[in-house]
Formats: sequence, structure tokens, C-alpha cells
Amino acid sequence: MMTELNQHVKLHILPNNKYKTVRILVRFATPLDALTSSKRSLLASLLETNSLNFPTQTDLSKQLADLYGASFGIGVSRKGNEHYLTIGLNIINDQLVPNGLSVLESAVEFLKEIIFQPNISNNQFDEATFYREQENLVEYIHSIFDDKQSHASLSIQQLFFTNDLDQQTPSFGNPAVIKQETPSSLANYYQEMLANDRVDILVLGDVAEGYVQRCFKDFGFTDRPQELTTNLFYKQPFENIIQQKTENLPVVQSKLNIAYHCNVYYYDDLYFALLIFNGLFGGFPHSKLFMNVREKHSLAYYASSSFDSFRGYLTVQTGIDGTNRKKVLKLVNEQLKSLVLGNISEELLLQTKKMLINQYLLSLDNQSAILEQAYLRLYFDKANLSETEWIEKVNNVTIEDVQTVAENVKLQAVYFMEGGN
Repeated sequence: MMTELNQHVKLHILPNNKYKTVRILVRFATPLDALTSSKRSLLASLLETNSLNFPTQTDLSKQLADLYGASFGIGVSRKGNEHYLTIGLNIINDQLVPNGLSVLESAVEFLKEIIFQPNISNNQFDEATFYREQENLVEYIHSIFDDKQSHASLSIQQLFFTNDLDQQTPSFGNPAVIKQETPSSLANYYQEMLANDRVDILVLGDVAEGYVQRCFKDFGFTDRPQELTTNLFYKQPFENIIQQKTENLPVVQSKLNIAYHCNVYYYDDLYFALLIFNGLFGGFPHSKLFMNVREKHSLAYYASSSFDSFRGYLTVQTGIDGTNRKKVLKLVNEQLKSLVLGNISEELLLQTKKMLINQYLLSLDNQSAILEQAYLRLYFDKANLSETEWIEKVNNVTIEDVQTVAENVKLQAVYFMEGGN
């Protein structure tokens, strides 16, 4: 059930008696931009820490305890050409609360406090909170880059999207940009986000639709001046030039990450074949990368593949002995060629399908996963599949379909982190 609270502010109610908790998600969406990604990352940290009427983390924690131990968090993410700031709140079902109290109604008031009453006075965030969270966020981002596996993943992303700063920049932003923010500049951006972002509120759990509507009726948003019309998919053209970068860093285990242009996107005609392809290539323990590069030839400590179907971006991640770089690159390429040629047994195809279906069925027990799927269904009619239809789509994938996907996978970037002193 969908209700439009304001222009481009929508409430989506998803009744489901499977869970003992109710999950509420409030998502702000805007076009992806390297500068605003950094602002939103810092803003998420500030909104999660305190508010005007709960000025300390202790005050905020007490309020959550009064909501019978509700869990609460704010984070940033992206899909293709959009950036999201998401507030998540998990509360106990009202039916399990004594004395007929409504935790849902109190939870909605708590969200109103967090969203509309941040710790701002005189048009700026509380300075003590701001500078503490700014420093913490910068240190956290540096710690991500200090983790060499994460560093390699972010470096291959920068290489692949070498001509697009917005796509290069991680969803959590750039520490140099975050350092430039001030309590007043971020307060100004907060007002812009509050007034202009597309907003979707999703409520999942054993709830009465009419009651949820009444709780959110006067929530506090205003009409958006215009609809967010971003094309969600980022489609980078393939280039014959292969981007390459080598870094010498003090690591025992070298990292070789490879990025491919993959012209298959979320829920298009070859999407389910892409799921199978990735499982066979490097997504599962029986995949070609794992069995051949890691197990048979012992050339990698780990070898796997993953993909982003909103950006046509497929990567291989390996941890290797630096002296084996050329051998590993050659062997990875051979695994891709074998899929292009259709060297896939029916047994492995069936095993991959079963593992994908098991993953999918497990996700149906996870409220957060269901909400993410529900959010994407709001904007993709093709994603509105029943459980039976989804499984049928997987089972209908043929070896020829996998070959077609493999033919669309083209080498685009290679990043090598060589261990050294």
C-alpha cells in the first residue's frame, strides 16, 4: 500500500506477520555527486549522534531504551547515478508490548525528532559535536584505506571510472572534502536535502495499514519542487585502452584486482544469466577462479568475482605472491574464455542455480534485505516478481545464456599492489 504524504514523499506499508519486529526505513535520494556524497556522509554521522532535544549520545540511547530496546542507524550508499542517505529503525511489534502501549507511534515521533530537530542552533550544527564527528569520520575513512584489501578494491574502482569523479568517489565521500565542511555549511546543506530530496518511507512488519497511515499523516515533510529524474543506471562506454596501475606497499600478500566492462544491468534480459555467470566465474566455492586459480594451481590465497549491475562493473579480487602476477592474470583470462566457449557441465550449472536459489530464499527471512528489494521494486516494474517467478527465471538460464554474458565481459582495468618494504 502506498500513500503520498507530500509531493514526491511517499509512505509504503508492507504488512507481514512473519516477524516479531517492525522495520522502518526512511530514504533520501539525490543525484550522485562527489561533493555532496562527502557532505551526506558527515551529515549521517551527525544525525545519528544526537539531536536538539537529545543533545548527548546518552540521551539518545535512553530514548531508544524507552522504545523497548529499539535499534537505530543512519548510513549512506549509492546505486548507479543516485546517492542515498538512509535512516533505519527496528522496533518491537505493538502486539508484544504490555498495557496496550504503541511503540510504533512513539517510534514515529522519535524519527521526527531525528529528521526535523537536529542539533542545530543559530543556523549551524553544535560545534563540539560537529568537529568530533568530522574527525571521527576522517579517521574512519583513512582506516578503510589502511586495510589493504579495501584499498585495492577502491583503487580498481578509481581506475575503471577514470573519467568520472562522481563514480570514482566512494559513497562515504572524500576525507579532504569532509575536512572543508563547517558547522554552518553543513547545516545549509541539511536544509537543501530536507527540502529537495526524493523521500520514501517503508514500514515492514505485522502492522495495520490504516494505523500506520495515521501515525505518519502529519510527519513534517513539504512538497518537493520537482521529481528526481535521474537515470539510475550508469552506462560507461567500453574503451580499448586498458587502465593499469601498480603500487608498491608494505604488505606480505600482493593484491591483483581486475575490472571488466559488463553490458548487463539489473533485471534486464540477461540479468539472471549474469547471476549464474558470476557464480560460475568466481562467486561460489565451486567457481572456476576458486577451483583453478586457487586450488588446482595454488596461485592465489583467495580469488573471487563480484558485480555491480547498476554500473556495468564486474571485478575479480585476488591475493597472490607478487612473483605470480603474470601467471595469475593469464589464468584468470583463461577462466573467462572457458565460459565464453561454454565449457560448463550441466552438474555445475545446476549446482550454481541451487546455491543462488538458496541465497534468495534466505534473504526472504531478512527484514533489511526485503526492504531493499521492496525499495528497488518501487522504480523497476521488472523486479516485481513472485518467489515462484524468480526461481523460474533462474532455472530457465541456459549454458548459451551464460556464454552470451561472458562475451559481454571485456577487460578494462588492472590494479596491482606489490608487496615490499
